[in-house]
Amino acid sequence: MQTLLNTLELPHVFVNCVEYFTSRLLLEEILIQLQSCCSETEQTSHVPCDTFNDFVRLFKQAVVSRELQDQTLYIVLDRAEQLREMEANILPAFLRLQELTDRNVTVVLLSEIVWELFRPNIGCFEPFTLYFPDYSIGHLQKILSQNHPPEYSADFYAAYINILLGVFYMVCRDLKELQHLAVLNFSKYCEPVVRGEANERDTRKLWKNIEPHLKKAMQTVYLREISSSQWERLQHDNGEPGQLKGLSAHTHVELPYYSKFLLIAAYLASYNPVRTDKRFFLKHHGKIRKTNFMKKHEKTSNHLLGPKPFPLDRLLAILYSIVDNRVAPTANIFSQITSLVTLQLLSMVGHNDQLDGPRYKCTVSLDFIRAIARTVNFDIIKYLYDFL
Repeated sequence: MQTLLNTLELPHVFVNCVEYFTSRLLLEEILIQLQSCCSETEQTSHVPCDTFNDFVRLFKQAVVSRELQDQTLYIVLDRAEQLREMEANILPAFLRLQELTDRNVTVVLLSEIVWELFRPNIGCFEPFTLYFPDYSIGHLQKILSQNHPPEYSADFYAAYINILLGVFYMVCRDLKELQHLAVLNFSKYCEPVVRGEANERDTRKLWKNIEPHLKKAMQTVYLREISSSQWERLQHDNGEPGQLKGLSAHTHVELPYYSKFLLIAAYLASYNPVRTDKRFFLKHHGKIRKTNFMKKHEKTSNHLLGPKPFPLDRLLAILYSIVDNRVAPTANIFSQITSLVTLQLLSMVGHNDQLDGPRYKCTVSLDFIRAIARTVNFDIIKYLYDFL
């Protein structure tokens, strides 16, 4: 959209609603861009704008001062779904801006969600809705191939883009993410050419060199857990994907402190037999040998059998044992259990109307819970029955 408006040299204002996340910031940015849209050399000044009434008044003045009365002015609001988080009058007012200002102005809302999720309860002017289909693989090939470095031929870069899309097209069709991946991995694709081991037409050798690195990049599509420079350093050192910690490193950072201990307690309850709770969580339990209470069905590793369901009171009992300071069973703790179920780190077994209370299962892997435990300095291996 921005490229189209610049190419046609139409007077416009382009604002990202994520960057300008309050109504005041949004309205002031529109006025600032409006001041500079027709005079690039003139210094723009900050104009305070507290309400939409002030915006309408200042907008009229700016249009007159820039001599835009006889032209159509376009206001483009990118990520327009953020308008729903602002005051209730902002979205209806933008939809009637032409009527309020008595000026030839068109407001364009860009969003990835449907209009039905926008529509305010108080009602508003219905806009014209235009749907843009996803880029086809042919369109992506043409767009991405235009950014080829000048030191390499267009055909060489087009062959690289074709390989890139062959790997990522099924899982990622976002143009910006594909552009990021294309820039990030191109240097690795060129290595055989730079070292003189292959020429630009030796597609097979170039593919063999880049294939393992593209598979590593598949693990971090959209996540951006590390910066581009860190990724390049990892590629140069031939690091393994495990060094990125995958989704585990991305997720455990977001969990609150007690949610981490709740998840650890849930994992212990799922993979330890009930009779071992005394062995692990009582101070004066005495010596209990593993062979004394091992039955035939327990000879198989609990991790191979999968997680077992446990009641809520057992989860809380283990939580109180592993947390250093006393945790009261408040609504905050119970709400964190609900959040873990919502995140699918725990799953509820059975129905909510059971008289004996809810039962849960922990659904995370051993590597995941070890990553969680490391962040709170808890050695979970010492408390797992399978590792005695």
